[in-house]
Amino acid sequence: MSYRIYLVEDDSNLNLVLTSYLQNEGWQVSSFLTGQEAKQSINNPPDLWILDIMLPDIDGYHLLQEIKAASPHVPIIFISARDADIDRVVGLELGSDDYLAKPFLPRELVIRSRNLLEHVYRSSLQIHEISPYIINEACRTVKLNDEEIELTSKEFDLLFYFVKNQGLALSREQILTNVWGTDYFGTDRVVDDLVRRIRKKMPDLRIETIYGYGYRMVKQ
Repeated sequence: MSYRIYLVEDDSNLNLVLTSYLQNEGWQVSSFLTGQEAKQSINNPPDLWILDIMLPDIDGYHLLQEIKAASPHVPIIFISARDADIDRVVGLELGSDDYLAKPFLPRELVIRSRNLLEHVYRSSLQIHEISPYIINEACRTVKLNDEEIELTSKEFDLLFYFVKNQGLALSREQILTNVWGTDYFGTDRVVDDLVRRIRKKMPDLRIETIYGYGYRMVKQ
């Protein structure tokens, strides 16, 4: 899922690096170098704020409070190079959801961001509408017009792998590794057989064959 991220970091070089790492996750990133710039977007909230407390123009804590007042359910990760214990306690008391002390690895910020996004928005990710089908990730069910389509466990695993990777060309080897596991030693023809069964049960599903390579589910 392509989340919208707002990054507030006044160090232009670090801002550039963090933006690049976050964008590599497929997320839409808007970056700000000052608190005043960030304030202009408070009423157009993202899915996640990443906020440096040490800003040159305004108090980062005050900005955090304004963000929470406008969008109390939007998560915030705040970062700081000041006293870690004091900043962590104050930030958490003001409503932030996670804290990172400088210096940190950009990859750690990505991991923390992903974990927080999945935690906050997990419930909305459990239901997927791939018209005309409704796929329930948590219950592992597929419905068409409120009627459940019976899928085997492996059929659902393959279907959901396609759902998570809509629009991407997936090789048979990729599918084998992610659906059957790395310890599978059979032929890759099992992929073709399983796709054929899914197509028969879900004829309106748009799974394209990429001859000599694998498959792609058309992005809805």
